[in-house]
Amino acid sequence: MVGKKSGKALLREEGLERTDNNMDLTAWPTVTMINQKNYYTEYLKRDDQILPLRLLLEERRNRLTASAKDRDRALARAKSNEPPDIEMEIDEDAGIDELGGGSGDQDASGMKVIVIHPGSQNLRVGLASDPLPKTVPMVIARKWKCNESEEFGGEPKPKRIRLDDESTPEPEKMFGPEFGSQYNAMCAELKIHMRANKRRVLPNSKELVVNYNSRTPHEEISEHNDPMRIDWTEIAKNPNEAPDYITGKEALRIPDDSVPRYKLFWPLQRGWYNEHDYRNKTLLFEDISIIIEDAIKQQLNLQKKKDWAQYGCVFVIPDLYERQYVIQILEMLMRDFGFGRVCFIQESLAATFGAGYVLACVVDIGAQKTSICCVEEGMCIENSRVNLKFGGADVTDVFMKMMLYDHFPYADINLKRRYDYLLAEELKIKYCTMNETDISVQFCEFHLRAPNQKTRKYLFKTYDEVILAPRGFFDPSIFDHSDKLRGRRKLIGRSEDLYDGSPNDPTSAAQSAIIKMINPQADGQESSSNGDTNHAFATSTPSRLLTTLFDRFNDSDMPNSALGSPAPEGDGTPGPANDGLLNGTLNTLGSSVRDDVLPVYALDDAIFTSITHGARSDEKKTHDFLGAVMVIGGGSQIPGFHTFLEERMKHRKPGYMKHITIGTAPRELDPQGVMWKGASVFGKLSGTNDSWIGRMEYDRLGARLLAYKCMWSF
Repeated sequence: MVGKKSGKALLREEGLERTDNNMDLTAWPTVTMINQKNYYTEYLKRDDQILPLRLLLEERRNRLTASAKDRDRALARAKSNEPPDIEMEIDEDAGIDELGGGSGDQDASGMKVIVIHPGSQNLRVGLASDPLPKTVPMVIARKWKCNESEEFGGEPKPKRIRLDDESTPEPEKMFGPEFGSQYNAMCAELKIHMRANKRRVLPNSKELVVNYNSRTPHEEISEHNDPMRIDWTEIAKNPNEAPDYITGKEALRIPDDSVPRYKLFWPLQRGWYNEHDYRNKTLLFEDISIIIEDAIKQQLNLQKKKDWAQYGCVFVIPDLYERQYVIQILEMLMRDFGFGRVCFIQESLAATFGAGYVLACVVDIGAQKTSICCVEEGMCIENSRVNLKFGGADVTDVFMKMMLYDHFPYADINLKRRYDYLLAEELKIKYCTMNETDISVQFCEFHLRAPNQKTRKYLFKTYDEVILAPRGFFDPSIFDHSDKLRGRRKLIGRSEDLYDGSPNDPTSAAQSAIIKMINPQADGQESSSNGDTNHAFATSTPSRLLTTLFDRFNDSDMPNSALGSPAPEGDGTPGPANDGLLNGTLNTLGSSVRDDVLPVYALDDAIFTSITHGARSDEKKTHDFLGAVMVIGGGSQIPGFHTFLEERMKHRKPGYMKHITIGTAPRELDPQGVMWKGASVFGKLSGTNDSWIGRMEYDRLGARLLAYKCMWSF
């Protein structure tokens, strides 16, 4: 009987048996397993292993060595028999000037540092040694098939309602029933408030204004009789000889009917990239570069770019910035402009440097955005940052709408035309106020100067339009927000993390709280921003939506324990169960939701929200921030604005009446240039050498340097 063969025997017969010839499977050395219970690494745990920090330490050591050699030469030259002992110690916190080195008195005085602060409407640039910046419009005019006032069928701004026969209705119905009812409600509310304050109110004030404006004709003045005539930018008659682009104030003075046509482009709008007016991002980046380059060449008289390598640059960025913007600006300053070194500073921090504040709640009202941030001891509190998408330009727009509603004599005004835009800004600066004592029927005049036309003199009257327009800061639903999200994310996508693909743009608990108050469904809303105008936006008055975080406090008494005790410090320590807003849980809002919801909120409520998240339930910090609210920016220059804001905040929160104080920049500084002035001070400080990005380290690490060089968590 034959037994059953084993598997090995069968493999041996078939020639498939595995044989071992005692040879290794590979020539590479075998790596043994790591003992998981006991292993340690020093990778990137010491400063000398990080290139930026190592270069900084080497620079300090080299300067100290050079200083010691110079001292030895001086001692040898003096032939001293008993030279004193010199002990060499490296001070890790010493600045460049303290080490006896540096680039001399020029760096100390800021003569080799250029400070740049771009905005939606103006660009401020200058040397750090200059007392005031040079201001130029942040605009570029390019050859185009039509100008901005001829686009979209010549639709004017502010938008008017068109009837079926393409005619314009009467002024009271020109902007629709919603605007008319809201405007009349604001007029009635102002009248009640003035009577409560014992102000004299004439019953027929509106009728006087409407009757006078509708019946008063204009007067024409010949050009040689106009002493204030404007010198318009001359364009060559031959289109081939005309320049491809024009920047600065000359761009705003190009006649609208010029041949060839020029169109104005504003590359930054509402603190964002203006993606709506551009076809590709390359042209957008190029326009920003051209505007800044021309400003440096013309205003600072630095014509040769090869000399710019000797200069450093301090660039001011928004508090709630976008990473793509900062990375692109850094590349432009290093690659295109060739600066020797660059550093960044946030707007609110620069404002405290310029005003000399140690602790403040900075409120910057610009042309198209309003930013709020609490600053404490040289650091911006991240969760207190708020960015609202309205500003002085919205006041100009609604002021013109109110004037047209009351039969403004120049009924054809169009803010898309350059001379009309300049005229509207002039009227707002000249007549708008927030002092109730100045509200009466006022007699006014202006001169309309248009290219290739005679100067026209208009007489008109105003009443409550001059105070109701700037009050839109506290009731922003009166503003037109229909086009503010148009084209958003059309060219430039969100910044995403390289590892997990999640959005990594900076967020703020205060900003997320405001978005949640505007759109309560923002938590579960799934939307995508592809440049369309179908965005989730609520235009209702914010006070009618939800109460602000400060409403948790008791208005009648001083707040005591309404918000509970502050949570202990430490990782993983849970806070109060009902304090999710303060603990930053709203930061989990999706990035698409943050892009699709337009942050428009009443200014006083936004200030309270920012301070709430900045103080983190600390009673003393809350009082300190409320007592140091600093209002700056061109939009805050309306007469009586600071007094009105302070009275409104005290009325909203009477329990904090004795703590609320609205301040301005001291030393008679221009509110529009406080941030630039602070950035210039920052550029001259010896301790800022840690923030400078050099050319060699940028060539090696690129934008990754920002994680080590920025004063905040980038």
